[in-house]
Parts: sequence; C-alpha cells; structure tokens
Amino acid sequence: MPTLYDIKPRFQALLRPLVRRLAGAGVTANQITLLAAAMSVLVGAGVAWRPDTVLLWLLIPATLFVRMALNAIDGMLAREHAMKSPLGAMLNEIGDVVADAALYLPFALLPSLSPALVVGIVILAGVSEMTGVVAVQIGASRRYDGPLGKSDRALLFGLLALLAGLGVTLQTWGNVVLGVALVLLILTILNRGRQALAEVRAARAHG
Repeated sequence: MPTLYDIKPRFQALLRPLVRRLAGAGVTANQITLLAAAMSVLVGAGVAWRPDTVLLWLLIPATLFVRMALNAIDGMLAREHAMKSPLGAMLNEIGDVVADAALYLPFALLPSLSPALVVGIVILAGVSEMTGVVAVQIGASRRYDGPLGKSDRALLFGLLALLAGLGVTLQTWGNVVLGVALVLLILTILNRGRQALAEVRAARAHG
C-alpha cells in the first residue's frame, strides 16, 4: 500500500541545498536530531499544559511539518556528508518514538476523543518502529512498510490537531478515525515483520 514515505525522495531534493549550507556551517546530524526531539517535547508539553486553549492545537501541525523536514535533514547530513555514527542511529530511532509520544499523547486530554484509543495508538506506533528496527537485527533492512508509517501518522494527527485548533468537535467520528488508525497500526506491525522475514529468507535462498 502506498504511503507518504514514498514521496520522501522528492522532499529530500527540495531540502538538499539547505542541507549543504548546514553542513558547511558545521551543523551536525545529531544536533538536528536532538533539536527535532526537543521541539516536539516542548510543544507537546505546552499543549498538554493548556489543552483547553484551542489555538495551541494549531502548533501541532506546524511542529509535525518542521519535524518531518528536520528528520529528512538529519538523515541527509548523515548519509551525504559522512556523519553516520552508532550514536546517531540510536538518537534517531529513540528520538522518533519520544517525539511521537510527546505530540500525540496530549490528544488523550481532548474531551471528544477516547484516551484509551490515543494511548493505544502511541503504544502501537512505538511497537511498529521497534519492529522496523528489529528487522535489521535479524539480517533484513530497516523496514518502513505501511499502511500507517511515521509520516502517515503525522498527517493524521496533524489534521486532527488542525480541526481541534479551528474549534471543530471531534466527537464520535474522531474516535472512529482513531479506531481505524489502531487497526492500520496492527497491520503495519504485521506487514513489517512479514516483509523482514521474507527478506531474510530470500537472502538465504540466494546465499
């Protein structure tokens, strides 16, 4: 199933001139990774502190977009400017899970949404990313398969936050959307595991 991850190469091409300038200025991939995580935690904490302030919810879509750009930038700095490191790989994976939790858990404070569904999605999102990382441990590539990858989750929660910030009531239909997202995350976990195992089997068959 196609996901937003498929348009990543085009997004990276737009950012490449900026990445070159950052590398020339001495900015490191790890600094960008930490900046993205810190920004997400600060915004998430601010929204959780005053969830009844409608306009604060508009910060989440903007933060998700900036975070997506920063994630692309840190990856390009690492790959294209010789900044890959074991520490960077750890920070990248841990930072993504922390940032997701920080930005998505405040949705549990919206009276119109089910806290159980929100927390369930955050937990399964973490499991889906762990499944993608474990694929490397068993000899496959890092799996980013959908149908609800990181970018797709960002789009979903960004739209919900935008609607909340505009004062739209999310009652009933918002929980239906979250329920569907929960199912799609389960499928994502299964899909990543299945694809990783298939990749390992194929490699052994050709080895």
